[in-house]
Amino acid sequence: MKILIRGAGDLATGIASRLYGAGHKIIMTDIAVPLTVRRTVALSRAVYDGKAVVENLEGFRVENQEKAEAVLAEGGIPVLVDPEASCREWYQPDVIVDAILAKRNLGTKISDAPFVIGVGPGFSAGEDCNCVVETKRGHTLGKIIWQGAAIPNTGVPGNVGGFTIERLLKATADGEIQPLAQIGDYVELGQTVAITGGEPVKAKMTGVIRGMLQDNVPVQTGLKIGDIDARAERSHCFTISDKARAIGGGVLEAVTCYERQKGKYALVLLAAGKSSRFEGNKLQEEIRGKKMYEIALERLQAFSGFRSYVVTGSEEIAEKAEALGIQAVCNKEPEKGIALSLHLGLGRAMQQNPELDGVMFSVCDQPELSIATMQKILNTASWHRGSIVCAGKGEKTGNPVLWSKKYFEELLTLTGDKGGSRLMSKYAENVRIIQTEQEELRDVDYREDLKDISYCLQLCCEQ
Repeated sequence: MKILIRGAGDLATGIASRLYGAGHKIIMTDIAVPLTVRRTVALSRAVYDGKAVVENLEGFRVENQEKAEAVLAEGGIPVLVDPEASCREWYQPDVIVDAILAKRNLGTKISDAPFVIGVGPGFSAGEDCNCVVETKRGHTLGKIIWQGAAIPNTGVPGNVGGFTIERLLKATADGEIQPLAQIGDYVELGQTVAITGGEPVKAKMTGVIRGMLQDNVPVQTGLKIGDIDARAERSHCFTISDKARAIGGGVLEAVTCYERQKGKYALVLLAAGKSSRFEGNKLQEEIRGKKMYEIALERLQAFSGFRSYVVTGSEEIAEKAEALGIQAVCNKEPEKGIALSLHLGLGRAMQQNPELDGVMFSVCDQPELSIATMQKILNTASWHRGSIVCAGKGEKTGNPVLWSKKYFEELLTLTGDKGGSRLMSKYAENVRIIQTEQEELRDVDYREDLKDISYCLQLCCEQ
């Protein structure tokens, strides 16, 4: 697959190593003046030197698409000065990995690529990315987070060799840096290891210089300019770290999970109901400043790697869907019940991809359903093929529901307004329930339901 990594520092390079080893094509981006202290193990060095070699990786600074494609063809990794990652417009990556590690999101959106991975604090799975990979040293290092965020930044570096904050070398004054010790040098406590803005920077511990900015880089007081490793293993300065490999392993696992799903599933949004119990067109009602159907369509945008369909009789909904890259399937007979919409959506999906492993059906009147829950349903279906996977609470099932292809034939025999509930009862032993909050499962049948949702939203905002 084509993967774009934002950032080319030491941790981003560790990620690139794991992905490159698995056979993926990689482009990396960085800023014009990278501040990577562990530059001997970072492809960001190519920004300064034109080329950087880290273990089996070769990174080359390139300026445009033509040169990037030439490097890719030779098995190298192009490194572009492109802080905004605008190269995604021509590269069209399958996956974007934001490994800038700024402790906050600098602009990455879940819609930037079919699958988006956020690395470290600052990202929330299901909101601005499909998943997050934990970067904090300890028991959960490299863990994939499918809902929520990584452990917040504490401001205290991880313990290495019994030292934390002492490991860091920071600028003592504004100005340019003049290193007095080089990466790989052994230094003593109290030794002057660099000059910043004319002021000395002294080692707070004894060990080996593992990272140091290069000569003449502009720095500000308090900026990290290097670090010291108490373990004093010089070889560690020139090989990818255990932390980087662990994080890279988490990213590779997430990419493999997506790769296993890509092209195997379709998403169908059912939006053809008559809203008879609501006394009006509920899909036109606004929640958080958006129409209910717009909320549902925008959820599907997070899954651009899958073919998505909306079954509707509304021209407005159909036009909005097509503008978002979602195929509209017309249902002119909503009075025949939800089964007809199910047939139309499933039939179109099967026609366009006879090799589908499953189809996820969601409803348009479930405004609090999260992208994270839909992602977990897809993950579970890919891990347990042949299952019926749905959202729910306890033993109670709800929407969305993902049906394995083994049930397609029977789904097409359904009639009326029961949907797939009868089949779920028939094959109860094959049903897997993804536990969700009750608010996510709440659908809008009556006008009072909309008031309840608005009240819950108000409470959340107040809290």
